[in-house]
Amino acid sequence: MLKYVNTSVVFLEIPDETTLSINISNCPNRCPGCHSEYLWEDIGAELDEAAIDELVATVRRDITCVCFMGGDSDLVRLQQLADYVHERYPEYKVGWYSGRIRLPKHFDRQKFDYIKVGPYLAHLGPLNSPTTNQRMYRRCADGSFEDITSKFWKKHLQ
Repeated sequence: MLKYVNTSVVFLEIPDETTLSINISNCPNRCPGCHSEYLWEDIGAELDEAAIDELVATVRRDITCVCFMGGDSDLVRLQQLADYVHERYPEYKVGWYSGRIRLPKHFDRQKFDYIKVGPYLAHLGPLNSPTTNQRMYRRCADGSFEDITSKFWKKHLQ
């Protein structure tokens, strides 16, 4: 079972999207220097289809994407919820932020339009730093994934 703690409508987590960001608890990655250590605990309300419907209903006209911030503790359920969003809300893209170094072989990345992988490593910086180890990928029309991490670096390059 996945649980979520809070949500926000954000503009920077997924490039070119207005995103409903859902913060999922019970993160097994426990990255040193994590800015959301409270998400390490198994807290919050169950994240199921009914919860997604309630969350989307409050921001439906304002978003273009739903992003699961975490969910590494139950990848099967995470993929089921991604499927649900695609089926119930085909107008939205679906993203996932993971602290994993790489995706497990059995994980079906095709269920997501965007995937961020990589633990936070303070000495390499966050996703908006050109030295980061983290990577953001966007699914292309042919099913391949393109690295779009550099879209986060615009402010550093100007």
